[in-house]
Amino acid sequence: MSAVKKIATVLATLPLACGALAQAAYAGAATFTVSSPDLSSGRFDKKFILNGFGCTGSNVSPAIEWSNVPEGTKSLALQVLDPDAPTGSGFWHWAVYNIPATAPGLPQGAGNTPSSLPAPAFGGANDFLDTGATGGNGNYGGPCPPVGDIAHHFVFTLYALSVADVEAVSGIPKSGSPALHSFILNKGLGDKILGKASFVATFGR
Repeated sequence: MSAVKKIATVLATLPLACGALAQAAYAGAATFTVSSPDLSSGRFDKKFILNGFGCTGSNVSPAIEWSNVPEGTKSLALQVLDPDAPTGSGFWHWAVYNIPATAPGLPQGAGNTPSSLPAPAFGGANDFLDTGATGGNGNYGGPCPPVGDIAHHFVFTLYALSVADVEAVSGIPKSGSPALHSFILNKGLGDKILGKASFVATFGR
């Protein structure tokens, strides 16, 4: 085979080789995940259930852990939604914004008092606003679905963002509703949304 033909043969195989390398790199890429050691059974124990509205739990926020945060992440945001609530729009139980990317997670009970959150994170509005059921606006509110309902699904979603302050960049107030924040976190920030991970736990009574 002539030198010219050899070079042509090598060049012809480069796209395949590069494609294989890219696929291998993608397959080996670590996946951004979020979980809770307190909810590893997939269900809420009484400790994490609301104390109010007919429920008698301790309303302690579960520990949250994450891994493989995307490169370039400057902050994380957590939202917890019950899409099964009989409201027509679900029910928001917990939200934490501007969690520093250096935080390894949220310890158990971090959602029960603002001082327990890693600065500059703060608890955002949820659907227990001004009810007093959570001990203060912005605190965690545990599950308490209606008696007789099929077990509700509580979706924990963690967002990785390339901005440190969601509200400053998007122009929304810290007091903005969880739905408004959810729009920003899912769409409004565009390419500043680097990753999204979620898990589900259930509870019924």
